Amino acid sequence: MKADIHPGTRPVIFQDTITGAQFKVLSTVKCDQKVVIDGTEYPLCKVDVSSSSHPFYTGTQRILDTAGRVEKFGNKFGAKAGSSLTSLLKKKI
Repeated sequence: MKADIHPGTRPVIFQDTITGAQFKVLSTVKCDQKVVIDGTEYPLCKVDVSSSSHPFYTGTQRILDTAGRVEKFGNKFGAKAGSSLTSLLKKKI
């Protein structure tokens, strides 16, 4: 194995943005923020999903508002999308 080609690992704190849970892991990731834990300064990387907030690990399910998405689509594209879709469906039948 060649020397000096692998990045150095160091302890990094990964923080879940949803639950606020923090995990100390050895990593090579570059982070801009810092956090002090027990008098020691660590790089801080924020993540959207971790084992403390993922539905597979927590056993909870988030309900998405699908009706709101349909209304949002209708408002964005208006009657043009609805009329062309309706005309396409009528041709198929």
